[in-house]
Amino acid sequence: MSYYKESILIVAAHPDDEVLGCGGSIAKFAKAGCDVHVVFLADGVGSRHQMPADKTIHDELVRRRGAAHAALTHLGVSSVDFGDFPDNRMDSLHELDVTKFVEKYVATYRPDTIFTHHAGDLNVDHRRVHQAVITACRPQPGHPVRTILFFEIPSSTEWQTPGSSVPFLPNWFVDISSVFELKQLALRSYATEMRAWPHTRSYEAVEHLARWRGATVGVEAAEAFMLGRAVIHDRDILPVEAPRD
Repeated sequence: MSYYKESILIVAAHPDDEVLGCGGSIAKFAKAGCDVHVVFLADGVGSRHQMPADKTIHDELVRRRGAAHAALTHLGVSSVDFGDFPDNRMDSLHELDVTKFVEKYVATYRPDTIFTHHAGDLNVDHRRVHQAVITACRPQPGHPVRTILFFEIPSSTEWQTPGSSVPFLPNWFVDISSVFELKQLALRSYATEMRAWPHTRSYEAVEHLARWRGATVGVEAAEAFMLGRAVIHDRDILPVEAPRD
């Protein structure tokens, strides 16, 4: 039975979310020959209050997009695209505009599988991206997306308080033991976004999380997801060979 075919789309709010949430999975599927496409919606720098005196927002935008290209080169993606929605202000936008942006890339790449944010994240951009993806992937006849998976982002998913939103309860795991070093390498490209231990967005915390998620399913390292939807077609089920006399 196969859930992953030729095209996978990662829809993330900000550069670094893709590596934190599913960097190991990206590397694993790219190595397996899948076309993995990544699209970012928000600029990731516009809401920052502390800016180096000799830098502008444009300088920071160029730097972060450069970091994204470097990180995703390590992971072997097929393409990277950037939106320019306002950072940490996506709740100010019309949902239709965000949905249409996502629909454009779904139509371009026609992915079988989409990875995106969890609905309960603390970060407002994450939540708006989640909703836009779900809306863009309404299960209409002929729609290419068959599997939707939600990833967790350290320093957002676990920071939401109980009862404030739907909890992240993973029920889908990807063994990233063989590619975990690639995820760590990709994260080094985002060094300025990382924090010192014991912050949950530290290199140590990311490794601890991968080891814990792996241990819960009996492997060295894993990434955990919540399944939003999976559609299994007849062609996905291998025929059972008739017993021989």
